Amino acid sequence: MRVAELFASDAMRGAGFTAQAPGMRLDYSRQRLGRMTLELLERLAHERGLSGWRAALFGGAPINSTENRAAWHTALRSGDAAPAESQAALGRALALAEAVRRGAWLGATGKPATRIVNLGTGGSDLGPRLLVDALAARPEGKLEFSFVANVDPLDLERALVGANPHTTLFVAVSKTFSTQETMENARAARAWLERGLPQRADLARHFIAATGKPAAAQAFGVADTLAIPDWVGGRYSVWSPAGFTAMCALGADRFKQFLAGGADIDGHFAESPIGRNLPALLALIGVWNVNFLGATAHAVLPYSNALRLLPAYLQQLEMESNGKSVDREGRTVDYATAPVVWGAEGTVGQHSFHQLLHQGTQAVPADFIVFDEAYGDPGRHAILAAHAAAQAEALATGRDDPALPAHQHYPGNRPSSTLTLERLDARNLGRLIALYEHKVFVQGVIWNLNSFDQWGVEFGKQLAAEILDRRDQR
Repeated sequence: MRVAELFASDAMRGAGFTAQAPGMRLDYSRQRLGRMTLELLERLAHERGLSGWRAALFGGAPINSTENRAAWHTALRSGDAAPAESQAALGRALALAEAVRRGAWLGATGKPATRIVNLGTGGSDLGPRLLVDALAARPEGKLEFSFVANVDPLDLERALVGANPHTTLFVAVSKTFSTQETMENARAARAWLERGLPQRADLARHFIAATGKPAAAQAFGVADTLAIPDWVGGRYSVWSPAGFTAMCALGADRFKQFLAGGADIDGHFAESPIGRNLPALLALIGVWNVNFLGATAHAVLPYSNALRLLPAYLQQLEMESNGKSVDREGRTVDYATAPVVWGAEGTVGQHSFHQLLHQGTQAVPADFIVFDEAYGDPGRHAILAAHAAAQAEALATGRDDPALPAHQHYPGNRPSSTLTLERLDARNLGRLIALYEHKVFVQGVIWNLNSFDQWGVEFGKQLAAEILDRRDQR
């Protein structure tokens, strides 16, 4: 049945296919499903043992089976209920970030930091970069922030434009402190400091490391190390000291609000029935679109410049977690798993790829993300909101006017959901990220995947090392 027909047959569909969680509401009325489909999807979740897997997640059980580890990122945002080790690590990181913010951190020549350069890749880059870009677009104080994720020398070169070695602090984020890209950039950063600081200056004063291997960081030459727990995966690590750069940008109070937002959704996910559980609904709708309607891609469309990096963040979260073709028992699956996740901020995407969304040969389900309140001119915000609503409506209903030529027809029946947040602040960004984390987890349960390893990237790393070795031997 087409989306337009679903609305025609149910006058209350708009209200009936809406659910709420703290600070947000989800309108999934434009998805191509009815009440019976939802009931069957809920039954599927029960048959897959979602409640047991959810308890294991929150209980810190070793659900990352290939590495025999917990995936206990939820513990980082559980406040007083958090393990003592994570409370201590977060407390130390927040205190050090406050020292940097108020100018109490001093480099080798006795000057406070004015530029913080985050050296990391994957989750060690995408998480803190998203927070800084979204929440510190109007920076407070005198700190500037740069991010380096690529081993391409130009990335570091651009990050250091206008930087003063005397007042630059490098934050090296690597759980193993052996990630090639991060370590090569750290070595290049040290060489840059050597050229710009007096001889015999204490270069270690210009490095802080967030890592699970403090001995390796100290051997490299780092003054302060911040502990990342072993049970935190890279793409879930922004809640940990891996988010130190974001702590410096936001301050302790706002970072604690970010953690509290994640905890809000943890409580909602743990306690709400599936039919009113936003992460579970997003996950089951995604399973329906992928496995029953044949969607191979999913678009994330935040109508907010502050969330322009969210699609990239979710690419890693979703595709690295569930981009798998082998299940938990090591069997090759014969069904589709994670779709290709892509997108951009609205209205920029409308002038780029929305043509394909509306009139392309494949239907691409989409998430529109909008806000009740937004920063800046209310009139321009109203225009932005109108565009988001219009895009969702046009995708759903289409246009088939016989008086118009074929190239002006729109097939419609293209599914989308609209997620509305009350406003963009630290707490609501925490809620948003946790929402998608739990969505990914539920889909992993449905597809019987280990969502917390990433062996697919290891083979390429090994081959790169072998290629470099062969070149060195010539």
